[in-house]
Amino acid sequence: MMKGYWVAHVDVDDMDTYNTYIAANAEPFAAYGARFLTRGGKREVKEGAARARTVVIEFPSYEDALACYESEAYQKAKALRAPVSMGDLVIIQGYDG
Repeated sequence: MMKGYWVAHVDVDDMDTYNTYIAANAEPFAAYGARFLTRGGKREVKEGAARARTVVIEFPSYEDALACYESEAYQKAKALRAPVSMGDLVIIQGYDG
C-alpha cells in the first residue's frame, strides 16, 4: 500500500490562535497514523515562491491521508485555523520507485 502525504505551505497571522489548531489536530492525526516529517523548520527557498511555513505529514496510506482530512475531527480543527492563516495543501500518494 502506498503511503500518503500532506504537503502544506502556510502563512500564519496569529500564532497564539494557530496553536489552538495544532492542539486540536493532534487527535485526528493520531487516529489516522500521521507522522510529521517537517513542521515549519529552517529552510531556504531556492526557486519560485513559498509561504512562511512548510509542513509535510506522512500517513500509512493515501486513503488514510484523505480520510483524515475529511474526518469530522479534522474539519473542526481546520475551522480554528482558517480565520488566522492562508495556505495551500496538497494530499499526494507516495512513490515507491
